[in-house]
Amino acid sequence: MEKNLLGTNFITQIGILVHDIEKTSQTYADFFGVENPGWTITAAVESAQTEHRGERSEARAKLAFFKMGSLQLELIEPDEHPSTWREYLDEHGEGPHHIAFKIEGMKDKVMTLERNKMPLLQKGEYTGGRYAYIDTFEPLKIIVELLENDKK
Repeated sequence: MEKNLLGTNFITQIGILVHDIEKTSQTYADFFGVENPGWTITAAVESAQTEHRGERSEARAKLAFFKMGSLQLELIEPDEHPSTWREYLDEHGEGPHHIAFKIEGMKDKVMTLERNKMPLLQKGEYTGGRYAYIDTFEPLKIIVELLENDKK
């Protein structure tokens, strides 16, 4: 395996899958003594350009983001459409889904990871950038998410 595949080792986010985002986000807020951030829903496929395992997907998810110092905690409640979120929740239940890293050069990073037997699971766009989930479960025991923000 090549070394330093992402060009960074700074984890920016931990993603956790849940069945009930309203209940779970309130539990987190109470546990940490912080305000509940509420939740938003991901954009529809026309905007998000969501692809799961190489196929266009209508998948959407409710997301809640907690700022925890230098780390963001993301709660994810997926809908029923094909996605890495739905697949993982159905197979493993609630709990950790991914660790995320901010990167530059999404296409190059995805190609590098695929060359190292870590295939792309899902990708999409969000306001101001794009994401990709990489199947790193076998070597790392968790999925890696790449986040690339547009340059301002």
